[in-house]
Amino acid sequence: MKRAAFSLPSVALTLLAVHGLFAPQHARAQAQAVASIASAPMLASAGSRLSPEARLVEIYRLVGIGQLGEAREAARRLAQDHPNFQLAQLVYGDLLLAQAHALNGLGNAPALLTTGAGAQALAELRHESEVRLAALRERPPAGAVPTQFLTLAPNVRHAIAIDASRARLYLFENQALPNEGARMRLIADYYVSVGKYGIEKTVEGDARTPLGVYFTLHRLDKRALPNFYGAGALPINYPNILDRRRGKTGSGIWLHGTPPNQFARPPLATNGCVVLSDPDLEYVLRTVAPSTTPVVIASRLEWAQPPQLQAERQSFETVLAAWRQAKTSGDLQQMLRFYAEDFTGFRGRTLREWELVLRVELARDAGRAIELQNLSYLRWTDEDDTMIVTFEEASAPGQDTRPGVTKGQVKRQYWNRQGQEWKIIFEGTLG
Repeated sequence: MKRAAFSLPSVALTLLAVHGLFAPQHARAQAQAVASIASAPMLASAGSRLSPEARLVEIYRLVGIGQLGEAREAARRLAQDHPNFQLAQLVYGDLLLAQAHALNGLGNAPALLTTGAGAQALAELRHESEVRLAALRERPPAGAVPTQFLTLAPNVRHAIAIDASRARLYLFENQALPNEGARMRLIADYYVSVGKYGIEKTVEGDARTPLGVYFTLHRLDKRALPNFYGAGALPINYPNILDRRRGKTGSGIWLHGTPPNQFARPPLATNGCVVLSDPDLEYVLRTVAPSTTPVVIASRLEWAQPPQLQAERQSFETVLAAWRQAKTSGDLQQMLRFYAEDFTGFRGRTLREWELVLRVELARDAGRAIELQNLSYLRWTDEDDTMIVTFEEASAPGQDTRPGVTKGQVKRQYWNRQGQEWKIIFEGTLG
C-alpha cells in the first residue's frame, strides 16, 4: 500500500525554513522529520517543569505537524513566562504575522532592520535556533559517554562535557551501582554560548574558548558578582598543565549565567567563557561539586559505549600498576623510568629536582605497600595523547602509617604517550 504524502500549509514550511530547521528547497521532503523531535528526551530544568528550550522545541513540533493555532498559543505562553527569551519572542511574532500574510524571512523584518546591527541580530537568532534543534535531532547514543571519560572515581559524583560544534553542555551523574561499580548517566543537557571568535584559546584576550580537560575550582555566588554573570559562576582551571607546557596564556574562564535582560546569548558571543541561561546554570550549580568536577571542552565530542573503552582503560591501568609497584619496592631508578625527560613537577620542579622529592618519599615510605584509591582516568587526544589521572595514595590495609606519612593524599598526574610508552610529564598533590 502506497503511503500518503506528508503535506503542510506553506506558511508552516516557510516558518520552519526561516528558523533554520532546514533549507527551504528541502522543506517538503524533510518536514516530517520535525515531528520526530517530540521523541527526543526533553529534560526538565527544575523539578518536573519543562525547560524553556523544551517548550520552544514543542512549538516547532506543532508547526511541523501543521497545528499552527496550538503552536501560536504555546508561543504566547512561553513569551509571557520568559519575556527576555528573544528567540521565543521572535517565534511568537512570526506566528502572529503568519495569520495575516506570508512570511518572507526570519522575524519578517522590514528592510531597515535587515542591514547592519538588525541583520546581525537576526542572523544570531537564526544560528541559535539552528544549533538548538540540531543538538536535539542528533542525540548521543543511549548509554554512551564521551570518549574522554575512561573512568570516574566513585567519589566524583558528576561530570560535564561541552561540544562546541553543537553549542551544547552535557551533564552526567556518576552512579554507584551494587555489584557493578560506577556508571555514568546523562541527566541533562543545555544550550551554551562559547567564544565570539570560536574555540582553541591560545593567548590572553583572544575571545576564544579553550579545549581540553579541566576541573571546577570553586563556586562564585551571584551576590558577589555583577549582574552580567547572572545566577553565578563556576571557574575552571584554565590554563591547565598541558596548556602551560604549550605556552598558552589567559585566565578567568568560567561557566556562568546571563544578565537579567537576556535569556541566552548567541552561540558565538563570549570572551572565552561558557555561558548558560540562568535556569540551566542554577540547576548545574545546585547539582555539581564546586571543586574537582571534571569539565571536558571539545570541538566535537565523540561518543562510545563504556565497554568499548575498557581495552584502553585496562591497558593504561597496567602501566599505572607498574609505577605503583616500583614505588612500593623503593627502587628509585625503576621509578624514574616512568618520568619523561621534560617532566615538570609541583611548583615547576625539573626532573632532576623532582628526583630529590622522590628520594625523600621512598626513604620515608620504606617497606610500606602503596594503594591507589578513587582512581579517575580522563584522556585528551589532539596532537598529543594525554592521560590525566587523579587518585588517593594510601597505605595498603594492615600497613602501619609512619609518623609524617599522609594517609589518603590526593595526587594528580599527567601522562603523555611517547612512542609506545606512557611517560609522566607532571605530578603534584592537590589541596
